[in-house]
Amino acid sequence: MTASVAPGGRRSHRSRPRSRATFASVLGELLLTAGVLVLLFVAWQMWIGDIIISAQKNEEGAAVSAQLAQAEAPELPPLVAADDGTTTYEPVIPAAPADTEWLGQMHVPRFGADYNFGIYGGTSRARTLDDLGIGVYTNSKMPGEVGNFAMAGHRTTWGKPFNQLDKLQLNDAIVVETPDGWFTYRFRTLEYVKPTQTDVLADVPQMPEVQTGERYITLTACSPLYSLAERIVAYGVFESFQPRAEGPPKALTDPPPPPAAPSV
Repeated sequence: MTASVAPGGRRSHRSRPRSRATFASVLGELLLTAGVLVLLFVAWQMWIGDIIISAQKNEEGAAVSAQLAQAEAPELPPLVAADDGTTTYEPVIPAAPADTEWLGQMHVPRFGADYNFGIYGGTSRARTLDDLGIGVYTNSKMPGEVGNFAMAGHRTTWGKPFNQLDKLQLNDAIVVETPDGWFTYRFRTLEYVKPTQTDVLADVPQMPEVQTGERYITLTACSPLYSLAERIVAYGVFESFQPRAEGPPKALTDPPPPPAAPSV
């Protein structure tokens, strides 16, 4: 069959009819667009937003530390004799913070030289963990106090202050800064427990009926990443209190030791 020839010698071409949009096709495109938006939101919430929020929290922490450094240093506390015959400063124990009230700043050199997150009263997601930073458990002991200074923080989202708990190495410093000075703890061990195992918050972790007279620190977060199935728990023991008038402790001025070589 030959195509028709229009006047002037040109062949005429019949235009193909356009396909009509159906309800199913429009709905499919809307769902595809919604899926893309959801994926972008998840990417923002899980990765991009975390990077921005974490950097912002560290910058805010650096500003707080700078203000504390510029303020007049409190008088030196009394010296006390240690078991090894040396003398150390008596810790100036802060008052327990009210819900959402600022207590101090946390420094963990293993997490980076710029790591500087605020510590606040309470462990509510809506009031403390999501917007402010690290939360102190109700009835927790305070920095430098005999017993267990116990805190919670996000491991993913909202700046993820405890994202690298599993990267801690034996004897890594965990330093809590308050207006009076710095409390240095040393990391000892890591474990994973069920969310119902609240005895990790006891004065002697997991031994609620025991009193040792020691000072502990406990950091908790959800585990594994992006899951609420378990809790990752990092424990440490108190090393010393450095008054503000003496300047930052060596744990913050000296670089942390390199990561341990993997076992073979």
